[in-house]
This record gives sequence, C-alpha cells and structure tokens, in this order.
Amino acid sequence: MTKIISVNAGSSSLKFQLFNMPSEEVLCSGIFERIGLADGIFQIKVDGKKDVVKQPFPTHNEAVDMLLHVLIDKKIVDSLDDITAVGHRVVHGGEYYNHSVLIDADVEAKIDELSDLAPLHNPANLIGYRSFAKALPHAKHVAIFDTAFHQTMPKDVYLYPIPMEYYKEFKVRRYGFHGTSHYYVSKRVAELMGKSLSTLNIITCHLGNGASICAVAQGKSVNTSMGFTPLAGIMMGTRSGDIDPAILTYIMDKTGKSAKEVVDILNKKSGMLGVSEFSSDARDIEKAFLEGEPTAILTREMYANRIAHTIGSYFVQMGGVDAIVFTGGVGENDFGVRHDVTSKVSKALGIEFDTELNNKVRGSETLLSKFNSKVQIWLVPTNEELVIAQDTYNIIND
Repeated sequence: MTKIISVNAGSSSLKFQLFNMPSEEVLCSGIFERIGLADGIFQIKVDGKKDVVKQPFPTHNEAVDMLLHVLIDKKIVDSLDDITAVGHRVVHGGEYYNHSVLIDADVEAKIDELSDLAPLHNPANLIGYRSFAKALPHAKHVAIFDTAFHQTMPKDVYLYPIPMEYYKEFKVRRYGFHGTSHYYVSKRVAELMGKSLSTLNIITCHLGNGASICAVAQGKSVNTSMGFTPLAGIMMGTRSGDIDPAILTYIMDKTGKSAKEVVDILNKKSGMLGVSEFSSDARDIEKAFLEGEPTAILTREMYANRIAHTIGSYFVQMGGVDAIVFTGGVGENDFGVRHDVTSKVSKALGIEFDTELNNKVRGSETLLSKFNSKVQIWLVPTNEELVIAQDTYNIIND
C-alpha cells in the first residue's frame, strides 16, 4: 500500500486526509484552524474518534510538524518514510495546467506567478506545499489545480467581450474554480446512474460559502459560473457574484472608496450577508426564513433565482440535461435551497421532485427525483480529497 496525504492549505487553515492507496482507505482526517493566532485548534479523526488540541500554531510549519508527530505517536505510520507522496490543492493553474503535475522548481515558480490571479489562495497553497516539502523532503509532491477541469471550455465561452489585448497580454479570461469537486460529482453521478459519463449532460451545483455551477457535457466542462476570479457567478455567502461592473466606479464616486476597497466589499460583505444584513451562513438564513424574517426570505429568493438562471442557460447550451447534482456544504445539507432551486426549473425541464424525500436527507448520496422525471436530481457529497489522492497516486506511478 502507498500512503498519500491530501492537503488543502488556506491562509490560516490546513485540511488533510491520509489515504492508503490504491484501496482508498482513509487512515485519518482533520484540520488545523486559526494558524497564526493565539487560539489555534487542531482536530484529527482516527477510527471514528476525534481528538482536539487547542494551542497556538504560529505558522504552517508548526502545524505540519504537529501532524507528523501525531501520525507517529498514534502509530498511524511507523515512520515518516511511510508517506510516499503529498497531493496539494492549488486553486489557480492558469493556462499552464489542464491536469495535475509533479511539483518541481518550475511548477512552484508558475504557481507563485499566478498569485496575481488568486491572491487569497495561491500564496496559501504554496505555504502549505513548502511546509510539507521541508518536513517530508523524500516524498513526492503533486499539485492538483482547481482550474484544470475547466480548461476544456471553448474559446467563445471563456473569453470576455473586452479588447483582446487584455487576454493576449494579461490572460484576462474565464478560468472557473471548484474544478476538482465538479469533476468528482459528475463522474460519481454517472456511476450511480449506471451510465457512461461520455453519454451524459450534467449540471453540477457546488453550493457552499463559495459556490459555482458547471455544465459538464460528455465528461468535459463546457461552462462554469465563476470567472476570472471566484468573485464571479452566482450570489454566495459573502460574494456578490455577477453585477454590472459600472457599480464599482459609481460606489467609488459616491463614497470615496478605492477600487480595492470596493472589490473587498464585493468579496467579503456582499452576497447572503449583504442582502440579509445579519449572516453569510445558510443555516442562519434558513432559521430566519422559517421564522418569516423578510430579509431572509429575500435572500433565499435571490439565491435560488440566480442558481436557476444559470441552470437554465446551461440546459440551453448543452441542448438538454440528464442530471442536476447538488453538492458542497449548502447543497448537501440545506434541503430548503435544493427545493427552492429545483422548483424554479422543474416546469421548464420536466422535473418530478420528491419533496418528502428531499426534506429528510443530508450529506448522503440520494436520487431526489421521481421515476418519471425527465431530468434526474441528485445529492452527491463531494470528495475533493479523494480526487487529490487518486491523481497523486496515478502521477507517481506513471
């Protein structure tokens, strides 16, 4: 067996899963939170039991050292040499990468270069990589890019109708994100349907605090809602999604704020938070919605509308759809959102939705449509960490 760690490093967090490959057995999983702050938290789950450690982790280096120490202390590995490879989630691969790759000096430099396109993510991903590379110098390290799956989009979809010089000189185009998740759930739903992915048109809805929709035609991404950055697309937890770009200069003129400050508002103070005026958490919105809070009702209506509009446009682009899949924290657990979105497209798409079943399920693979539905509706929990481990295993054994 080959032991591989899947890593998702954020600026102040570090999620991980340790796999035995190719059996795909999960040996442990966990997360470090609040790295760099005084009240750091480390959680690890082994054999269904969760341990929690609260202590400062000044940098990712200390977090990685703690993790590796615990792996040996708990006898999950006999020595660090047992860990053959580490798969690293990297948000932006630009046009350089349409697949996962072994990380070398050139790849590391390109990830760093692309930090201009993903300033909140690529630097954090690099911090995670460098911490593990330092602690595990003999292991192989593989980069799995969020943008890679969407490199199959056609040119008329990924280009923006702006002067071509901005694409040619600065690579301004639609890139899309959450590619690892969209890839996994589209592949998985085809397996659940008992059909070849190459014969299906699927719309995948990754709904969480960040959210995106993807049109998957015969296994390839042909459109996705996020764009040049993860700010584009549908309304999200704190992100506005698509808006009239002239709004930026209008707000700047009216408030005296800089462009950077306005974009920060669109990223961090908009979406569900901006409309509801009290929370970016879909669970809070759901509670207030059920209590009849007007701003929560408006928030849910706007959220569902924008998802439904995107589903409709992808239905037209692909000439039909066989399945719509809900995934991500909201998609997997918020039955109200699933119901609201589906109800807005059910008449046009001939969907027969099982509302009673939908109201009962959270986080488990479930067919939510009835037998006579023209389009199948599925709940499929995403598993990006597994895809990272699979890609890493395949590359180191190529």
